[in-house]
Amino acid sequence: MKKIFLCCNAGMSTSMLVKKMRLVAEQQNIELEIEAYPLEKFNEVIDSYDLCLLGPQVRYKRDEFNKIAQAKGKRVEPINPMDYGTMNGEKVLAFALSLIA
Repeated sequence: MKKIFLCCNAGMSTSMLVKKMRLVAEQQNIELEIEAYPLEKFNEVIDSYDLCLLGPQVRYKRDEFNKIAQAKGKRVEPINPMDYGTMNGEKVLAFALSLIA
């Protein structure tokens, strides 16, 4: 099973998006683990996941986190700000799946 985590300042706003992504995954019969974490947890959890999606407010961390992730064979990508702002779980899930397919 593929595993994705969303990362933002406190993990609160991404938690809402995670719920929407889980609902879409369930409706499409996609087995996937999706969680949300604050920035401080990145180093602690990256080993357990295939992909990290960054909330737009923390996209400045992409280069720093990508260096760590790439050394472990993982990816870090920012979420489209429009999809994030509208909490479009379907689009964000499709984006995530395209990165780990």
